Formats: sequence, C-alpha cells, structure tokens
Amino acid sequence: MLSSTVMSVSPRVPTPSSLTPPSPPSSSPVRAIPGSYGWPVLGPIADRLDYFWFQGPETFFRKRIDKYKSTVFRTNVPPSFPFFVGVNPNVIAVLDCKSFSFLFDMDVVEKKNVLVGDFMPSVKYTGDIRVCAYLDTAETQHARVKGFAMDILKRSSSIWASEVVASLDTMWDTIDAGVAKSNSASYIKPLQRFIFHFLTKCLVGADPAVSPEIAESGYVMLDKWVFLQLLPTISVNFLQPLEEIFLHSFAYPFFLVKGDYRKLYEFVEQHGQAVIQRGETEFNLSKEETIHNLLFVLGFNAFGGFTIFFPSLLSALSGKPELQAKLREEVRSKIKPGTNLTFESVKDLELVHSVVYETLRLNPPVPLQYARARKDFQLSSHDSVFEIKKGDLLCGFQKVAMTDPKIFDDPETFVPDRFTKEKGRELLNYLFWSNGPQTGSPSDRNKQCAAKDYVTMTAVLFVTHLFQRYDSVTASGSSITAVDKAN
Repeated sequence: MLSSTVMSVSPRVPTPSSLTPPSPPSSSPVRAIPGSYGWPVLGPIADRLDYFWFQGPETFFRKRIDKYKSTVFRTNVPPSFPFFVGVNPNVIAVLDCKSFSFLFDMDVVEKKNVLVGDFMPSVKYTGDIRVCAYLDTAETQHARVKGFAMDILKRSSSIWASEVVASLDTMWDTIDAGVAKSNSASYIKPLQRFIFHFLTKCLVGADPAVSPEIAESGYVMLDKWVFLQLLPTISVNFLQPLEEIFLHSFAYPFFLVKGDYRKLYEFVEQHGQAVIQRGETEFNLSKEETIHNLLFVLGFNAFGGFTIFFPSLLSALSGKPELQAKLREEVRSKIKPGTNLTFESVKDLELVHSVVYETLRLNPPVPLQYARARKDFQLSSHDSVFEIKKGDLLCGFQKVAMTDPKIFDDPETFVPDRFTKEKGRELLNYLFWSNGPQTGSPSDRNKQCAAKDYVTMTAVLFVTHLFQRYDSVTASGSSITAVDKAN
C-alpha cells in the first residue's frame, strides 16, 4: 500500500517567478476573426478530409495560418457529420503562444465537457460518471476530485522514484535479452508493462502481480479502453480512404471493452482499499466516484500520456551521439556511482531537464487543447485583438503554438539546451503542455495537470537511469537496435 509518509522533497525543478505573457500594446488593432466554417455539412466534411487525409493535423493548421495571415481563425475540426449528432465542429483556432495562453485563463474560459472538443465519449466508459477531466472549475465536484488526485500524488511521492527505477530495470533487462538474441527488440510491450506496473503501485497502492491476469494484460486493457474513446479524433495511419470511412465516422460503443473495464474496476476495488477509503472519508466521494476517477487518472491521463511521451523521448535521443555523450557526462559527473535515484538526486541535471522540456515542446502527449468562452472577452495574438463571444469553442494545436517564432529561436529545430541557463528558464513560462505553463502550479481552481511535475521528473529519471546503465542506445522506429552497456 502507499505509504502515508510524504517525502520532504516533492517533484520540482528550478523555476523563475511566474511571468505573465505581456499584454497587447494599446495600438493592437481589433480585427474580425478570419476564416469561415463553410456551408453546413459540406464545410466540416471538407475540413475533416484535409485534417485526416489530404494534409494531416499540423499541415492543416499551418496552411490556414498562411492563408489567413493570422494565428487566430475560424475552422472546423473532427469529428463531424455524418453520425456525430449534436457535435459542433466549429472552432476558433489559437496558434501562437499569446493567444494559446487564453485556453488556461479560467476567468474567461470554461472546461466543461471539452477535453476533446465538442465531442465527448460516452460516460459509460467511466461508469456513467463525469470524471474530473470533464468538470469545470466552477463545479463543486471539481475541487473534490482534483484534491483527491493531488493527494494520491503527494502520498505516493515517497515511493515514486524507487518504483520507477525498479520497473525500468525490468524493462531494460527484457530489451537487452531481445537485442542479444535478435540484434533488435521492440520496446513498446516492455515499455507499457513498465509504465503500467509503476503507476499501479504508486497510484492504486497495489502490485499488479497479485492478479496474474492484470499483471499480464492490464496494460492491454487500458490501451483498448483509451483508444476506443479517442479513435474518432485521431489519425492511425491506416489505409485511406478506409480509415475515414470505418474509423472516423462514428463513436465506438463501450460494450466493446466493458468486460476488461470491469476487471480493472474490480482489481482497484479489491486491492486499492486504502486509496478508496481516503476518497470517501477525506474528499466526500462515493466509492464509485473514487474508483472511476482513479481509473481515469491511471489509464487515460497517466498511462496514456506516458505511452506517447516516452517513445518521443527515445526518438529525440536516437541518432544523436553527441547529445547522448553530453547527457552521459552530466549524469555521471553529478551522480556518484551506486547512488539511488530520487527526485532530489536528479534535480540539478540541467541538460537532462532541458531535453525533457524540448521533447514536450515539439512532441506533446496531448497535442490539442480546448476551452469554451465563459463570457464575451477580447483575445489577443501578438499583433491583433479579436472579439470572442460567450460559447465560442477555442482550439489550440500545441505543436504549432509551441513553434511560435516570436518566442522561440529556431522554433522548429530540436535544441537540447534550449531551456538551460537564465534565458532558457524564462522560456518555461511559455512551455504550455499540461493545460498551463510549466511554471504554473496545479490547484483545484485551475485545470492544470495535477501530475505536471511528476511527469517531467519521471522523464528525467528515465533519461538519467538510461545513461547510468548504458553509454549509448540506438532506436529505430519502435525498436531498440543497439545498446552499449556502461563499464
């Protein structure tokens, strides 16, 4: 079970005092929002085909920036007609750092039921309960559930780093064996086992090994559960036009994963009793609310996010021998051999932190952010002001917003040391990947990811452990093709 003792050192990084992006100069003109939604039905379908088929999401947004000479414009984003009744694809895109920051200003926007835009997967996926990710800060339940999530993280901090390292050892032992046997080993299955194992021990307070079925297949159950909820909104690089016809045209029913979800629910119910009790007694949640929210944090937020993030991190390191040499030197010069990795022991690895941040900047686990206007207000980009009306849905695509040339030098290039030194640390104020800036603090009054610092510090542990164990690692696609073990 989770220890009730909380570490004196929580996940953290050196950050400057929070800076607010500058207000627009008084000379900024009020401009009509360019772009249009097109004809009903036809406009959304045309944009959907561009988004998924002809252009892809990133090119879709960049081409419209060029067309309208604006980082703020009207467009449509999937899902849309024919079978998404009641889903409005009309959005106002916000694609520079300044306009993007309005997505997190809870005074002017709300987050009710807009995690993936106007489309919301069936609440049957979460036990007919609207979990925290779909709650707005103005809803009383939000404070209870967000407080519960932050409490889980705080209490797990005493075991988090050690569980990460132990599970990493198992993962790399498996990969080493595969490389030795076949000169190449897929890392996806060992990686997902690693993620599922340490998260379950830290968040649920239970070892998956107590249930052979969960230990063997729990991560696969979560994969399917998350995938079916998001499938109408994501590209899977399947053969077109079959992807459009069969994968993006309708929402997927919960019964396809109902049996697996029930097994995960029963595992948490049986083995996560200490966590469930805290949810009930300390946060006034019912047992069902506690378990369904815990499963969402475990499966959708944490497992789903890390499953996307860690491959991006490995990809960022692969094929860069000079970068790997610098990271190896920093790790081994600042952490003595045999030292147990903790949040405290890795906090001064400036280059490792910067590489993690740069990966989040260019390859965020959650590329799209949404918010609905709580009231009429004026939204500003770097050079214009736009009138936003109550109810308008704002859509930010992070991979474009985080390559804002007015904020980041050489913005589309991976620069490993971008976030080092004083200037780099100031840039953290504009690193939006967690429903807020890296310098922000999660609370029950905002929608910033409760585990923001745990995510970055877990990634730092991942890289640090890598260069304690190996001199270099080579990856190709989803496989590790070579490892050079440390002497």
